[in-house]
Amino acid sequence: MADGVRKIYLCGPIMDAESERSAKDWRTRAKERLAGRFILLDPLRRNFRDREIDSANEIVEFDLQDVRDADLLLVNYCKPSIGTAMEVFYAGHDLGKFVIAFSPFSFAECSPWMVRFCTKILPDLESAIGYIDRHFP
Repeated sequence: MADGVRKIYLCGPIMDAESERSAKDWRTRAKERLAGRFILLDPLRRNFRDREIDSANEIVEFDLQDVRDADLLLVNYCKPSIGTAMEVFYAGHDLGKFVIAFSPFSFAECSPWMVRFCTKILPDLESAIGYIDRHFP
């Protein structure tokens, strides 16, 4: 933690998102609500536009570095996403990070892998931010 300020990685579909806007909107709301108290690591700050093999490797490595640097993850589990699932597994299983997700899925609809490697799954972004406010003051 830099000067006692926790870092939160904003994890969720980008390539798998329904639209570029849907990938950005929740992250913007999270940053508005959490800025000033946390350092927010948003993977969209990097502007990779091409899908060449070398940029794919860079994207993954930069995202993994953000996961390593983060104290906790805030995860948008709005749909199955390979990248999101891999980041959650890496953070929860390999690094033992605290992983807070929000999802429209009922418990029965959630992947057992996401249930296992997310510390907490809440029904929406506001609930997840409230959880962070209560437990990470």
